[in-house]
Amino acid sequence: MTSPRWRLILNGKSASDVELRAAVQRLRGRGVALDVRVTWEEGDAERYVAEAIADGVDTVVAAGGDGTLSEVAATLAHRAEPAQALPSLGLVPLGTANDFATAAGMPATSLEALSLIAERPARPIDLLRVTADHGPHWCANMASGGFGTQITLETDEGLKRMLGGLAYTITGLSRLGRIEPLQARLEGPDFQWEGAFIALGLGNGRQAGGGQALCPGALIDDGLLELTVVPELSGEIAPTLGRLITAGKEAALEAVAVRARLPWVRIVAEQPITLNLDGEPEISRRFQIDCVPARLRMHLPAACPLLGTP
Repeated sequence: MTSPRWRLILNGKSASDVELRAAVQRLRGRGVALDVRVTWEEGDAERYVAEAIADGVDTVVAAGGDGTLSEVAATLAHRAEPAQALPSLGLVPLGTANDFATAAGMPATSLEALSLIAERPARPIDLLRVTADHGPHWCANMASGGFGTQITLETDEGLKRMLGGLAYTITGLSRLGRIEPLQARLEGPDFQWEGAFIALGLGNGRQAGGGQALCPGALIDDGLLELTVVPELSGEIAPTLGRLITAGKEAALEAVAVRARLPWVRIVAEQPITLNLDGEPEISRRFQIDCVPARLRMHLPAACPLLGTP
C-alpha cells in the first residue's frame, strides 16, 4: 500500500513552532510522507502548491491563520483542474484569530489537526470568487467591509502577537466614535438593497476580524453565500451595536441587519470602498462576488458546523 503524500505549507511566522514540529514527526511515524515548505515572501505559497501538484501529492496542508488558508485555497482554486483532480486541503490553525478554524470546529492542537486529516475523508466545499478591478480573487472564509474591515486593517501586528484575538476588540472599541458609513447598492437574484452601511459580510465562513460573527448561518457546502448588511444607525444604539459587533454577539445583528442567502452578489458604490478578502484589502467601486460550489475538497471534523450535509 502506497503511503499518503502530504505537503505542509507553513507560514514563516510559525517556523519555530515546537508543537508543530513534534506533530509532523508523529505523522511521519504513522507512515505519512509529509514534507514541509516555509513561506518567506509573497508568491511562495503559490509556488509551493504548484510544486506539490507537479509532485503528485495527495493533500496540501495550510499551517497558519486565515490568510495562509486563503492563499493556499486560492492557489488551488486558480487551477484549471476540477476539484477531484486536485490535492485535498487540510488546515493546521496557527494564526492570531483563526476565524475559519473556530467556526469550523477545527482541533486546537497541531497533532489533533494533522490526525484529523489522516482520519477524515475530504469533503467538497464552496469558495467565494471576488471579481473587482484587480480580480479575480478567491476567499475561503469571508469578504467583509465597513466597521469590521477597518478593525482588521488597523489592528497592530505587535498587539495581535501579545493579545491574540482580543487585539481586534480593543481596536474596535477605539473606533466606536468614528464609524463612517459607506454608501453602496447591492443586488442579487430576487434581492436589492441600497443605502449607507457600517458593516458588511459576505460569508462562506461565519466570522472574521477576530470573532465578528457577521454571517452566523453560513454553510460551506450549500452553493450559497450569506449576506449581512448592517445599515447606518443613529442615536444611542450606534455605539452599543458597535461594541456588540466587535464582541461577536449575534443578538445585536439580528435586531438591525439585512440578511440574504444568494448564489452571487454585485456591489456598486459611488466612491471606492474596501473589502477585506480573508485579510487582503481590495479597493474598487464595483465587486462581483460569486459562490462557486464544491470548488475544493477539504478535511473537516465530522460534526463541523459549517457543513449542511452530514
